[in-house]
Amino acid sequence: MHCMRGHSNFVSCVCIIPPSDLYPRGLIATGGNDHNICVFTVDNTAPLYVLKGHTNTVCSLSSGKFGTLLSGSWDTTCKVWLNDRCMMTLQGHTAAIWAVKILPEQGLMLTGSADKTIKLWKAGRCERTYAGHEDCVRGLAILSEMEFLSCSNDASVRRWHISGECLHVYYGHTNYIYSVSVFPHCKDFITTGEDRSLRIWKQGECVQTIRLPAQSVWCCCVLDNDDIVVGASDGIIRVFTKSLERTASAEEIQAFENELSQASIDPKTGDLGDINADDLPGKEHLKDPGMRDGQTRLIKDNGKVEAYQWSVSEGRWIKIGDVVGSSGGTQQTSGKVLFEGKEYDYVFTIDVNESGPSYKLPYNISDDPWLTAYNFLQKNDLNPMFLDQVAKFIIDNTKGQAPLNTNTEFSDPFTGAGRYVPGSSSLSNTAPAADPFTGMGAYQSAKAENIYFPKKDAVTFDQANPTQILGKLKELNGNAAEEQKLTEDDLIILEKLLSATCNTSAEMPTAQQIQTLWKAINWPEDIVFPALDILRLSVRHPIVNENFCGEKAHVQFIHLLLKFLNPQGKPANQLLALRALCNCFVSQAGQKLLMEQRDEIMTQAIEVKSGNNKNVHIALATLTLNYAVCLHKVNNIEGKAQCLSVISTVMEVVKDLEAVFRLLVALGTLISDDKNAVQLAKSLGVDSQIKKYVSVSEPAKVKECCRFVLNLL
Repeated sequence: MHCMRGHSNFVSCVCIIPPSDLYPRGLIATGGNDHNICVFTVDNTAPLYVLKGHTNTVCSLSSGKFGTLLSGSWDTTCKVWLNDRCMMTLQGHTAAIWAVKILPEQGLMLTGSADKTIKLWKAGRCERTYAGHEDCVRGLAILSEMEFLSCSNDASVRRWHISGECLHVYYGHTNYIYSVSVFPHCKDFITTGEDRSLRIWKQGECVQTIRLPAQSVWCCCVLDNDDIVVGASDGIIRVFTKSLERTASAEEIQAFENELSQASIDPKTGDLGDINADDLPGKEHLKDPGMRDGQTRLIKDNGKVEAYQWSVSEGRWIKIGDVVGSSGGTQQTSGKVLFEGKEYDYVFTIDVNESGPSYKLPYNISDDPWLTAYNFLQKNDLNPMFLDQVAKFIIDNTKGQAPLNTNTEFSDPFTGAGRYVPGSSSLSNTAPAADPFTGMGAYQSAKAENIYFPKKDAVTFDQANPTQILGKLKELNGNAAEEQKLTEDDLIILEKLLSATCNTSAEMPTAQQIQTLWKAINWPEDIVFPALDILRLSVRHPIVNENFCGEKAHVQFIHLLLKFLNPQGKPANQLLALRALCNCFVSQAGQKLLMEQRDEIMTQAIEVKSGNNKNVHIALATLTLNYAVCLHKVNNIEGKAQCLSVISTVMEVVKDLEAVFRLLVALGTLISDDKNAVQLAKSLGVDSQIKKYVSVSEPAKVKECCRFVLNLL
């Protein structure tokens, strides 16, 4: 055993990265309050490397296949890491992210947040948001490829289907639930929380409650041998087992029981329900056996209130602590109490008869006691004759009392000194025909040689009919508002620009021509498309490219094109804006600008994937390919991660095989000569997405290119 050091402040989460060829014993990752993640080998006390990028405490980690690591932070973001590089940042939550999990299906990730929601991410994009919890989400656990569990500060556990449906809500804890873990090979699970307990759930029911001598039980884990490990606020890790061979010695068990019996239980926590010391029985009450495992019974002994818990396996009552500050006190002094995910001023324990079970009755001082009593009897299917008795009990036990705020002092490893309160954080389809891929059939069938990737040069859209474009421009100019109409001189100027940029004239584009084009592409969206077509052709010329993409006007230019990529916009404008962006890559100025604005451009461009226009899909695939060409040259792994995410996302919706082919070439270009990119593509599940294209018969280039890509994966 040795102590690993690397953080400058407290460590809030730990994660095991599974063994790999490079690290056959696996790695250990830790997230800290210093905003960093330290990654250790098993044998060394110093970090192998430190991951920097978060701007606040890293409070959750999860490892996946191929060495991927997912981190969640108070800075409201998640980051996906591959070895020592950040691949992508997941943004969408509005508060700290306290729970993260990588699902078994490649490319799927879950995040739970203090904004009360859970999000499902695929290839770096938010696919679904799960709402239902009434307070911060604290933990996540995977049941299967299709189901998962979440636990929350609302004292509930929820079981979800990946489709978004909440299948079940489990109640049992009386306070915040911090952690949930699943038994191997089944759907049974355990939970721990702020009510001093570890609870074991089987077939949807809480079958055992184990009390601990610490108020906050921060974390839990089920080992492969079904042993249970918990960590608590007293700084001790405890292991519980059902195996006789691994059971602790009698001395150790007695020491635990002694420690438990000496614990002080604060009635303000509400863990034991309503407490009125004057009404409690004496020790003789412990002669009667309990009704169920984990049942709690309070007795008064020599003026002290003691709490006992029934153990079915041992057939006896085990003392779990002394209740402090309870003499003559009731729930009136305990402030708000959580019950079934909601806060109440009081949660009374009602024993209708000696032999029957106890019932919880939640009540707020603003409620009507008679209506509350009636609802309580209805909910628990009890005899209406008890109405007067229950209502009088409520009135007698709340008379003249006002609730006080509870001041909890236990330190939370997720949030630091106090509880996290959401909102209080200081954190800071008519379209032009498809163009050929390379003009003169550069991509021809090849049986053995990979002639498809890595692609070296940008792919452009060059086909044009200047006469038709100008004719449409003149026609729509007649419908334009007076202040936006082009003069006859303007139309002649644009005709000359088109001639100069389509190589039908020896003249060079002029500043006047470019200024007139800028005026035209600022037309209203319903008539602008012929002007965008002129832009698409003109931007291939170095002079026009430098003018629009250079330092002076590039921000306005990009924002104008991105405006046309609105998913609700006209498909013709989407198509021509994408083609114009693709053609910007032909010159150095355009490449520089599009690489600088990559994140914003790709984020907006992918929004048009939902349409059914195949030419828009081809243009989107080509834009992705051109980015892949540039990224292959500079080996920007974070840029490659975004590009791979786009490929994975777009591949799910495109049906046109030309678009698929260009995405395959982009994929092959990205992962060529880059092991990190190959691992990232695998972790996103891209290989399983593209396998179906191996069986495509025509065009042959799709099948052949797909095979070459799969060979790399």
